[in-house]
Amino acid sequence: MGNDFSHITRRCERAVVTAYRELRETGNDDLSSFRACTALYRIHHPESSVNEARRLVSEWIDHHLVRGETTPTDGCECP
Repeated sequence: MGNDFSHITRRCERAVVTAYRELRETGNDDLSSFRACTALYRIHHPESSVNEARRLVSEWIDHHLVRGETTPTDGCECP
């Protein structure tokens, strides 16, 4: 079914990327999938502003799904 994201070390990043991919694969549109993933990130990081969450989610989606990179990304400081 999709890519294996086991190389992503941050749990919140892996959860966001996996959720986005699965939402899109099941027919959800881009914007609703993005909004759901932003909410998911904020569950992991309630201290994060909406704008910060949107920025990170969009960077992670672009990095892992659009460009297919497997290298580490900038992002939050959690493990």
